[in-house]
Amino acid sequence: MRNFIQEYMVSSQYFAPRGKERLMFLGEQISHRHLNYSDRLIGIVGDAGAGKSSLIKGMFPGLQLSNDDDIVNPRKMLQVRNSMLEVDEAITFHIDVRFQMAFTQMYEIVDYVNSLLERNRRVVIEHFNLLYPVLGRNADIIVGIGEEIIVVRPSLFGPQPESVYRIVHESLRFRKMAHSAEEVTTEVLHESFDIKEEEYFFSDVRNGFVIKFYEKPDIDLEKLATLIDEKIALNLPISYYDEDHIMIGERIVSCDGSRFHVKNTSEIENFSLVKQFIYDPATKSHCLIGVVDNHIEDLENRNTRYFLTRKSLDETSKND
Repeated sequence: MRNFIQEYMVSSQYFAPRGKERLMFLGEQISHRHLNYSDRLIGIVGDAGAGKSSLIKGMFPGLQLSNDDDIVNPRKMLQVRNSMLEVDEAITFHIDVRFQMAFTQMYEIVDYVNSLLERNRRVVIEHFNLLYPVLGRNADIIVGIGEEIIVVRPSLFGPQPESVYRIVHESLRFRKMAHSAEEVTTEVLHESFDIKEEEYFFSDVRNGFVIKFYEKPDIDLEKLATLIDEKIALNLPISYYDEDHIMIGERIVSCDGSRFHVKNTSEIENFSLVKQFIYDPATKSHCLIGVVDNHIEDLENRNTRYFLTRKSLDETSKND
């Protein structure tokens, strides 16, 4: 039976939101929109700390991850050597190739995956780009996560997993820089302008951040930009504190994406603050926009440049 979705779809792209709950919500939506009942091999690619686990938890609620940070299960460490009798216990299985390579040989992982597929089970494979060269087949669907989330259905003409990985690998640093710049900005807003958390919410823009205010605040944006630049220049360390907080310098700061940061404010490059509030009629909010690529012109066409032509991302990479 022909799979017309597999034949006609090439790719879709989404913002990779910062924060576990937002990632899980998007994972759920991607599952509804893109997964087909016949999909058996799901490839996930991206670097450590990109949010792959949260995305998978959203796409496959209840799936126990073999690399779960909160639960160390010795059986999962050697899962590819488990008896096939255990296959009857589940329909969907998760394998982190890089994690498994620390305990087992690659041929064992390949045999295990093929055994599951032969039994008509669904297999979700993290770091699929590492397994693809020896597995001998591509995934039914590949999801890559960096600064963007790319969903592709490989055909005879690709894309190959490593190609998707290279795209998201190169873009992840912009996501981390933008998130850290966002946290620095909110700290300055709280400290110097007495802005409260309940006055705004967050949204996304490529290579940057959007802080949306319910009411337009009376803020000197020139002063705000200067204070942000000064704080970035302090070379403050940024570190994980717990799932809901980070440390910027000596301060503990609330953060719903505590793993998505650069290690020091000195790593935030080419930060620019748009010196005016942009009104969004869809959400009836006033948007404060910051970017980490110095391209603040032509904001109305930013998605074309970054998602369709990828021109600005390529230019930025060449200048590094």
